[in-house]
Formats: sequence, structure tokens, C-alpha cells
Amino acid sequence: MMIRRLLALLLLLPCSVAFAADTRPNVLFIAIDDLRPELGCYGSPIAITPHLDKLAERSLLFERAYCNVPVCGASRASLFTGLYPIGTKRFAKFDTKIDEDEPGAVTLPQVFKDAGYTTLSNGKILHHATDAQDRSWSEPAWKTKGGGARGLLPETREKLSKRGRGYILEAADVEDDAYPDGRIARRTIDNLKRLAKEGKPFFLGCGFMKPHLPFYAPKQYWDLYDPAKIPLADNRYMPKDAPPALRGSGEYRGYHLGELEVNSDRWHREMKHGYLACISYVDAQVGRVLSELNELGLADNTIVVIWGDHGFHLGEHNFWGKHNTLDHAARVPLIIHVPTAGMKNNAAGRKTASLVETVDLFPTLCELAGLKPPKAIQGRSMTPLFTDPTMPFRTSVYFRYRSADAVITEQFAYSRFDTTAGGRMLFDHTRDPGENRNVVNDENYLETATWMDTQLNQRMKEAAKQ
Repeated sequence: MMIRRLLALLLLLPCSVAFAADTRPNVLFIAIDDLRPELGCYGSPIAITPHLDKLAERSLLFERAYCNVPVCGASRASLFTGLYPIGTKRFAKFDTKIDEDEPGAVTLPQVFKDAGYTTLSNGKILHHATDAQDRSWSEPAWKTKGGGARGLLPETREKLSKRGRGYILEAADVEDDAYPDGRIARRTIDNLKRLAKEGKPFFLGCGFMKPHLPFYAPKQYWDLYDPAKIPLADNRYMPKDAPPALRGSGEYRGYHLGELEVNSDRWHREMKHGYLACISYVDAQVGRVLSELNELGLADNTIVVIWGDHGFHLGEHNFWGKHNTLDHAARVPLIIHVPTAGMKNNAAGRKTASLVETVDLFPTLCELAGLKPPKAIQGRSMTPLFTDPTMPFRTSVYFRYRSADAVITEQFAYSRFDTTAGGRMLFDHTRDPGENRNVVNDENYLETATWMDTQLNQRMKEAAKQ
């Protein structure tokens, strides 16, 4: 009789183990290139983003999330290794490769893969599809082809820039899948269908390419906006007393500009119109993916992350793009949906103003999935904020770009350029949220500037620890 009972238990054991593994949470990680917090759920008065707004209603929205490097490749490498940039030594370039800067680093999807997850990458997750590929992904990373820098219309390709790129704006009257992001959504949906049948937990990366330049999107998304009603930046001038080293991005000059006069009223209106159209286009693709997740019955057991890899200037200070240490370049949208079933989560539909960094995503996702992150990572798990979104988390965030290192606290933003570039910047976000006046040499802020300089030194020292 005892032997029969033992045999019965042994027969049940594999089923129990498989069931436990199957109920581990999935992760759908959605990266959106060049997306600043210009969304309805972040208070944008004009952006039409119903799908992201709806997700935010049942998620934790991070109001003060910052990337650690405001440029694509380096920001992604920092996130997926949980490591800070270090000067020119690590994660400094737009085309950064983990395999070159930190070849031994354990990546975020690698932790999930080693734990038995199926890990897949679609679109732009890491800057290079082959970077850290074999150890990170269960299958080769997938990227779509075509429709990128030259557009779809003959008039867009009529004249090319010196870099062989088409006109900077395009509104082709086509279906969503005619442009790359539509195909990325379709590929992700196909993956979800397959993964649902396989029944294994998964980490699925879905990287959308817009609103990155050039501003190409189907005409229907341009038509959502009346150009005459698009509000333009009200600070189209350099910050007062800004150091000469402060620059904007010149990335837009890689595209053909036609008759557009840079920083004219027409330029500001058409460029912002293009950015908004691209945001609405990507929002629709996010909606497609989330709808399929729900239809397949996966939503109740899937952590969903929406993350912008860095910010973007939309004419503020006459800047267009990222590539500096101002707030618009570094602050990013971050929305994390944690299913309530079986997980303690008091944050659904709430916002947190606590300071967080991109490097904090690695340990957070590991903890939410019950996995142990590598000891080498430098981020901190944000899971306490899901219990109490009002609690303080970081006293400061650290980021850098090229010759400048920066730190932001609850009230102040401070940047220091290296000895070659020279100069410092201090902004009081309470009195000057638009960062229009550098007060680093104002006698009323001298003690603050010294204190912020000390904070920056500490954060740089932390970043440099190996």
C-alpha cells in the first residue's frame, strides 16, 4: 500500500512542477525609440495615445524616470546589463555594443533564458541585433527591412541627403504594416500566438522604431492633428548663461530638409506634427499587441513594460533630438503593468513621482519574476514602489552624455562638462521647470551648486565601481 502511494505521488510530481513553472509571469518588454513623455497619460494636452493611456490606467506610471545615457545604443546597453556608463570607456556611443564594452556582462534576457524562459527579440531592442545575441535570445533577434530612411513615396526619395536619406517627413496613405513598426507589431503578435500554444513562460522584446527620425507614419495618423492647433515650444532660445559646451542634436541634418528652414515657425510646426503622428502610429501598434495578449488569455500573467530609451527636444531651446544633459533629453516614459493575480500590487492605476533610473529595470523585472539578478548590476529594484508609490526611492539620478555628467534631485538639475569643454549648469526645477536660466553662478545658489557638485562626484564614483 505504501509503495502504491509513493508511486502515485511520483506520478503527480512532474505535473506539479510543470504547473508551477507555467505560472511564472511572462514579460512583454516594449521599447519605443526616441519617445519622451509626450503622452496623454503624462499630461500632454495634444498627443493622441488612447492605448498607452488605457494601459497606464491599470499600471504604475513613473513620472520621473531617467535614462542613464541619452543616446540609443548606449541607453539600451545600460538597461540590458544594469550597468552605468563610464566616460568614454563604457556605453558612450549611439552604436554601442555590449560585446565590445562589457563582453562578459550577463544580460537581462539571459537571466530569463537561463531560468527556462523563451526569450525573443523583435525590432529594435539592442541597437545591433547580433549584440549579445547567442546568450540572450532563444532564437536570432529579428529586425524588419525596408521603409526606414528613404520612405515609401517617390517624392520622398526625389532628393536625398549627402547620407543617402530621403525627405525628413512623410505621410503616405498606406496601411500600418507598410512601415516597419506595423511589421514589428505583426511579428510580435505571431510570436504571442506561438508562445501561447507552447505554454512556457517568456520574455518577449518588442522594439518600435518611431518616433525616431525621420518622421514617417501612415497618413491617417497625421490626419489626427490640426497643424494650426499644435502648440509650439515657448522657449525657443538658449538657456540664459548656458555654457558654450551645451549643444543640441544635429541628427536631423542627416535627412533631406527640402525647403524647410531650420527653426522657422513652419519648421517647428511641421516637425512637431510629424513627431505626434509617429507617436499615435506607435500607440496603435502597442494597442494591437496588447489586444492580442488579452485575446490569447495571457494578459493576467504577463508583466508589461513600456519604456522610452531617452527623451527628445521638440523645439525647446531650438533643439531637436536628444544628445545633451537637459531634462527633455534624459527623462523618459516608463509604465509597468504588474498583473494582480498572485502578486502584491497596490500601484495599479497610480503614479509615482519618485526618482528612478533605467538601470533599475534589470533588478526590478528579475524580482517581479522571482529570479535572482547578477551581483554585478548597479541598479536597484523598484518593487517597493508597487507597495507604496509615494515612498522616496532615490535621492538623485545620474546620467551622462559625451563631455557632460549630470545629476538630478527632487528640485535641482546639475551638469558639469569636462575640462576640455568647460562649464557647469544648475537649474532650479521648482522655479524654472523649463530650464531657461542657468543659476550656477547666482550668489543665491552657490551653496546648492557646491552640494550638487559633491552629489555628482559621489554618483560618478558609484558608476565607476567594477
